[in-house]
Amino acid sequence: MAKTLFRNVSILDSTGADPYPGDVLVEDDRIAAVGTVEEARTLNARVVEGRGRTLMSGLCDAHTHFSWNNSADLDGLGTMPVEEHLLFSMESAKTYIDSGYTMCLGAASAKERLDVVCRDAINAGRIPGPRYLANGPEIAVTGGALIKSITKFADGPEGMRLAVRQLIDLGVDQIKLSMTGEEITGTQRAEDTYFSDEEVAAAVTEAHRRGKRVCAHARSAESVKMCVRNKVDIVYHASFTDAEGMDMLETNKDWVFVAPGINWLVATLYEAEAFGFPQEAAEAVGYKKELEMATDGLREMHRRGIKLLPGGDYGFAWTPHGTYARDLEHFVERLGFTPMEAIISATAWGGEIMLRPDELGKVQPGYLADLILVDGDPLADITVLQDHGKLNAIMKDGRFHKEDTAV
Repeated sequence: MAKTLFRNVSILDSTGADPYPGDVLVEDDRIAAVGTVEEARTLNARVVEGRGRTLMSGLCDAHTHFSWNNSADLDGLGTMPVEEHLLFSMESAKTYIDSGYTMCLGAASAKERLDVVCRDAINAGRIPGPRYLANGPEIAVTGGALIKSITKFADGPEGMRLAVRQLIDLGVDQIKLSMTGEEITGTQRAEDTYFSDEEVAAAVTEAHRRGKRVCAHARSAESVKMCVRNKVDIVYHASFTDAEGMDMLETNKDWVFVAPGINWLVATLYEAEAFGFPQEAAEAVGYKKELEMATDGLREMHRRGIKLLPGGDYGFAWTPHGTYARDLEHFVERLGFTPMEAIISATAWGGEIMLRPDELGKVQPGYLADLILVDGDPLADITVLQDHGKLNAIMKDGRFHKEDTAV
């Protein structure tokens, strides 16, 4: 039995309890003991001296795009040759785990099998990466695509059923519907809604019949309500949620997740000028309005106990891979989360959205040993999780992806 003992660490266990000093024993791929560990159990264990550093669960990104290629050219996602695109996606998977992310939920793939191939390669141990739930190309109706070259088109209930079946045949873990516009396209408005109730219902029914969940790009007020009415499992963005939609989300908060992708709005508004989209242009098409409305709405969702998870749309030029933990900072500074609440949303709730709440997202006996050793206190400074140099060790399945070399 392979054993690792993290000795004298500050244990941030994601139960909501304050961090406490102690030891954590890992045996094979599981956490065997936490807090006080009997000395006899530590025989033949590899010892990592914590020296008071924080040991916590690996993080979750609830809106992941391995295949978004750090480009400002949106159409380039479609024209990039598949061979180079697969290599980039594999590199993205490594960047995620390098960043302390051990759980990721795919939110759309730029080509049919990129996500599925990466997931399978990770699971087989062929490439490094987080635990991954794979998606396929997002489904849009005719005239409703954000980027035509990476979209699967379907119209009407029967068209939706066929598209869902075809994607499930590829081996995806969930289905993505692109229900509303996005201002940066120049033609598709964020407050537009392109799907009918009948189309959403058909897609969800078919996916759920086959044991697959559905997520949706849903910025408009109507699209959020359409998602809840038709049991879409994961709502992305939800920027313009109105009072009725807010009540619907609250009533159904036992099963629905919202992953707003808040960094996309912040970065697109304030940090895209070097890539041809200055703040004046972003404001002119509505991103300032959307950020303000989204912030107010998301703060209200948080107040009502609706599960908000960080992550979203990393992989564009102004939201590059490797900067994922910025969402946690936004949750604290913009959305009113305490640092502890932000960490729970990225860990314990990550285990929930990954469908393994009793195995992932907490530092508790019996949980899988997906851990990060942080040189700092994320509760005092949530931005420490953005500093890869402060992530002194990263473990997945009881094996070190990154060894502790701190002296």
